[in-house]
Amino acid sequence: MKPSLVSPWFREMPWGTFALEPWFPRQQARIGEVWFRGDEEPLPILVKFIFTTDRLSVQVHPGDEDALRLEGAPGKTEMWHILRAEPGAQIALGLRGPITREGLREAALSGEIKHLLRWIWVQPEETYFIYPGTIHTIGPGVTLCEIQQPRDLTYRLYDWGRPRELHLEKALEVASLEPHPGRLAPVDLGGGRSLLAFCEHFATELWDLHRAVPYRPAEDRLQLLVILEGDGRLAGEPLVPGQVWLVPAGTEPFRIEPHFPVRLLHTFVPG
Repeated sequence: MKPSLVSPWFREMPWGTFALEPWFPRQQARIGEVWFRGDEEPLPILVKFIFTTDRLSVQVHPGDEDALRLEGAPGKTEMWHILRAEPGAQIALGLRGPITREGLREAALSGEIKHLLRWIWVQPEETYFIYPGTIHTIGPGVTLCEIQQPRDLTYRLYDWGRPRELHLEKALEVASLEPHPGRLAPVDLGGGRSLLAFCEHFATELWDLHRAVPYRPAEDRLQLLVILEGDGRLAGEPLVPGQVWLVPAGTEPFRIEPHFPVRLLHTFVPG
């Protein structure tokens, strides 16, 4: 068994862009998200590249307990790794101060919620964990890689005047009114590897590779390799940015051979 490429799925969004380089070729439509969800059957982790030229909706994702109660399906926990940020680019995570749920309802209806959000200036290589219930949005000028549970369950609180459906009652029910802790600090694992995020649904490491290395796949779980920078060969095949490689459990050992330094995300469901 050998590693294989996961096919990308390009999703057009009103806040997307035509320019997806260097990860993907320039597009004829405004692409906001590129999904890697599995070709034959859904993967246990969903990988996305997100490109913004406008603000996303102010939204919240329920955790498993709330989602099972409200939707009869699992929820959505995710992390963001910032790849590119134009000067002044921001995300919003949580609220700046205390508020009641009734106050949050009124702010969502009036648009005042945009002034209550905790806006954060972002830089490449930063990582953020979006806990279930976190009120959040992404501003324009951001490119990031999102690692998440394979469930696209989103409740919109506010959408900047765009005529899309809101889910105010469910969003208010699951939203956390606690402050968000902000950026995650990477944990150095040695050998050019850092742990970016860890939860029951996924663990994600950042690997910086400057020379050829052997890769020994796990015997009991699949793993995903998300190529962010560089080029070379992986198991003898061309390796370039924008690829997601599926490494099934029990795959034979192989080599990653950079021609130029390779930066990738290594993600899997913890055992």
